[in-house]
Amino acid sequence: MKQHSWLKHTIEMAYYYKLGSIPPKRHTQFRKTDGSLYYEELVSSIGFSGIYSNLYHNIPPTRVKEVGPVEPFSPIIAKDYPLRHTHLNTSGVAETGRDFLDARKAMLTNKDVTLSICNPSEKEMDYYYKNGEADEILFIQSGTGTLFSQFGILPIQKGDYVVIPRTTIYKLKWETEPVKLLIIETAGPVETVSRYRSKLGQLLEHSPYCERDIHPPQALVESSKSEVLIKIKKRGFLHHYLYDYDPFDVVGWDGFLYPYTTSIYDFEPITGRLHMPPPIHQHFQATNLVICSFVPRMFDYHPQSIPAPYNHSNIDSDEVLYYVEGNFTSRKGIDVGSFTLHPGGIPHGPHPGTMEKSIGAKETKEYAVMIDTFNPLDVTEEALKYNDENYPMSWTE
Repeated sequence: MKQHSWLKHTIEMAYYYKLGSIPPKRHTQFRKTDGSLYYEELVSSIGFSGIYSNLYHNIPPTRVKEVGPVEPFSPIIAKDYPLRHTHLNTSGVAETGRDFLDARKAMLTNKDVTLSICNPSEKEMDYYYKNGEADEILFIQSGTGTLFSQFGILPIQKGDYVVIPRTTIYKLKWETEPVKLLIIETAGPVETVSRYRSKLGQLLEHSPYCERDIHPPQALVESSKSEVLIKIKKRGFLHHYLYDYDPFDVVGWDGFLYPYTTSIYDFEPITGRLHMPPPIHQHFQATNLVICSFVPRMFDYHPQSIPAPYNHSNIDSDEVLYYVEGNFTSRKGIDVGSFTLHPGGIPHGPHPGTMEKSIGAKETKEYAVMIDTFNPLDVTEEALKYNDENYPMSWTE
């Protein structure tokens, strides 16, 4: 059997959690008041060697009424896109589509990750969705709402990273508008950072966040639907499955695998006398990539320090920054909601004048999400409509 590259380290997520009613032992009789059995479902990763949760259903989770149509659902890569620094000026984009899947527009992609914007106009999905091949992070640029899944009810708000393990069945409902999302899909599992954890998985004292900053579902869903359409993403297609019951019929579950939120506003920055490198901002890890949070922080306090980042060459990674809030120290002409891509192979650094301007500054109030990938990213055809053609020359005074 082919071994996945991410088997070389132990999968670690949040922590053990349980919700609702469960039996004292796994794989034992758990009966309803009428004497019939509840139906246990193991949701596991890496076969039976990774994190997992056990769920207990009123109705068998295998019962399908109808297998429906299949529709293409994969990004189209732009042909012959040159090696160049790229600014995708998506800052002014309003609605990108009607519902959650229609509005999901991929900007950058490779075999490990796809980065999309998603600004849906509808407040509630009339179907359920399951990503059958990738973990997802929904970063909430704006909007407040709720994620409903078989694991329960999860409130979400601006600044949240909503971490959704693959095969989670979910739907979203929004209470406030506008809704603007950055969606990160990862082929490997999304994990807390290994160097922040003890051997037993507890987040250590030097970690910029702890378990108190990780928020699991708060209550189980009161299941009532008699028929549910689930759209399942697998191998670049959406597969339509019709169920004659609601898969949110779970009465209890426990384990380590479940959706959760953690906020960029709860990330505590690490600072030093001299400019610190990007790994200090790391929030998550996944296969062949890292995800970082840039947050307000005190600047370097060496008397001769230059707070703006130094020029550097990416020799083995592509760097993406998604601008969330505030004014970014080293960039001009960038607005909230934009992407910059600085590919491996050519140096990049602060824009002209920003180094001198940063000297003497005591703090920054910027927020940004950074994704560094260790395989090259492709720009999609959808992204070309937002491309700033002059960005590669913006370092020339």
